[in-house]
Amino acid sequence: MSNVDIHRMVNELNKELINTRIDKAYQPDVDTIRIKLRKAGEGRKDLVIQAGVRIHLTNYPQPNPTIPPNFPMLLRKHLSGGSITSIEQHNFDRIIKIKVQKKEEYTILVELFSKGNIILLDKDNNIISPLKHKTWHDRKITAHEEYKYPPEKGININNCRFEDLKTVINTSDRDITRTLATNGLGGLYAEEVISYTSINKEKLAKELTDDEITQLNNAINELFNKIETNPQPQIILDENDKNKDLVPITLNKYAQFKSKSFETFNMAADEFYSKKIVSDIKNKEEKLWAKRIGKFEKRLKMQEETLEGFYKTIEDKQHKGDTIYAHYNEIQQIINVIHQARENYSWKEIGSIIKKSKKEGKIPELEMIESIDKMGVINLKLDDTHVQIDSNIGIPESTEKYYNKGKKAKRKIDGVNKAIENTKSEIKKLEDKKEVAIELLRQKQEKREKRELKWYEKLRWFISRDGYLVIGGRDANSNEQVVKKYSKNNDIYLHCDIHGAPSTIIQNKNEDEIPESTLYDAACFASSFSSAWTEGFSSYDAYWVTLDQVSKTPQSGEFLKKGAFVIRGKKNFIRNVPVLIAIGVVDYDDDKRIMAGPVECLKEMTDKYVIVKPGFTKKERISKEILHKIDAEKVFSIDDIVRSLPSGKCDLLDIREYNQKYGKIR
Repeated sequence: MSNVDIHRMVNELNKELINTRIDKAYQPDVDTIRIKLRKAGEGRKDLVIQAGVRIHLTNYPQPNPTIPPNFPMLLRKHLSGGSITSIEQHNFDRIIKIKVQKKEEYTILVELFSKGNIILLDKDNNIISPLKHKTWHDRKITAHEEYKYPPEKGININNCRFEDLKTVINTSDRDITRTLATNGLGGLYAEEVISYTSINKEKLAKELTDDEITQLNNAINELFNKIETNPQPQIILDENDKNKDLVPITLNKYAQFKSKSFETFNMAADEFYSKKIVSDIKNKEEKLWAKRIGKFEKRLKMQEETLEGFYKTIEDKQHKGDTIYAHYNEIQQIINVIHQARENYSWKEIGSIIKKSKKEGKIPELEMIESIDKMGVINLKLDDTHVQIDSNIGIPESTEKYYNKGKKAKRKIDGVNKAIENTKSEIKKLEDKKEVAIELLRQKQEKREKRELKWYEKLRWFISRDGYLVIGGRDANSNEQVVKKYSKNNDIYLHCDIHGAPSTIIQNKNEDEIPESTLYDAACFASSFSSAWTEGFSSYDAYWVTLDQVSKTPQSGEFLKKGAFVIRGKKNFIRNVPVLIAIGVVDYDDDKRIMAGPVECLKEMTDKYVIVKPGFTKKERISKEILHKIDAEKVFSIDDIVRSLPSGKCDLLDIREYNQKYGKIR
């Protein structure tokens, strides 16, 4: 990413991530960190940072190592539960500062120049730990050192005075394009700025007139005005419709190129970078499987070659044996002659005599003899077939040797065939496993399509047994919204009688009296999503009042925190309501939705639900089990379940145990 790209990205990230809470950090690759975030009313967001390359929100999950490396574990230790308070680009450089407030303030410092780095700093700007430890003559990036920014190059061209720009141009010995490029714009955007003027891009900078410098200054302002107020994020495509470049606005240089437009620069960056990463990971996985399968394919090839060799041996030995018997008499005559000669000559002399006689052509029968060794083994050529006869043991025994070799090869065929079948079976198993693994990888890396949430889904909500919409706050901000934005005078306000509970509203559209069953449902809801859950209570008290009893005006000398209200007048208590919810998939408002609320309300609307009580299992872990039980159609994600559950740990409650304990519930 260029300085200009980062400028736009930081602008968007500030709008998206301020006040988001950090959940966990992961390291899917050697130079990449993914930070899982949660934002009230919006749910999960994932920020991916690749040192030296990119930073953006992503909807493409990446596989993570089974055992997390040290750096993301250190980020979790210091940052989990903290909130992002600001995101800044340092002096229009390729450096980003992400401020995180926990008990202390921390800074995630992202370097996107060269090979880059990701560094965690404490409140005093000291390095807690970097992703990569590095040392230069003037900088040291390692733990316990004070972080020093790299030396600045040129001026901050996005925020400089006309006089500073003029000085840079007048003192440059390069052309105007290179001069602007080396002062933060980079080649692409330097050419874009010049294209807004009448200046020749190859003109020496120091030869520019004051009028031309004024043109440039106006052009720079125009560029950044487009980036900040009229962005047009897009991916530029080459002639083969493959990704060529990523830009936040329409550029003159790419006027003739095809492009894909996106709603935000984050979305464009996610498609541009993440799709390539997804493809790279898939290719890497396929190569690993090809290597594993290749070992067995190599073994199979050797086994098939061995089998083919055995069949050739059987055919060859059978043919040689049959050929010997076809020439039995001729061979016997030769053996007889040789035996007679053996009485007076050595095997060597006999061999020499045969050789000489073949040359003279005196004895035609000798033509089939190719040679004879010192042990009396005769090499014969019979009808273009080469055979060996041991003159010491005779024809039948020599022939039997060939037949026996064929039989031996035949006996081995069954074993080789079984080995081949076993190898083919192993290859098939591995190919099936590969197919499953690649499909799982594809599913894991599948882009998470965010469902468009209705306004009430950004809050806590459920539908009572009597059909009333009940809503509750998730935090201080949404507590304020529930009362000020989403309620009217004839609605009912409920609250659990404990510190740390949502403001809960029963919306009364018909202005009828609210049934007791709905009041009870809403009381259960208000108690279950309160701190009574995290403290492990099985029941608690809640109360309801009319909306005109709810006020933001405290008593004289008192102070109300954000999300808190003063209740005046009588509170109508509902005692010992169960701290317990059910969660399931319901059809409501023309779509399938995850609803979490009192058990009896879920029973009225769906069969696909489970009952959840305060317990000891982390939400993330139990959410997988819940999702499996209620969402056979795989419409929702684990994050949809997590954001619907109360804060704190929980366990599942069997329906029979529920009926025994709460069977007489009103």
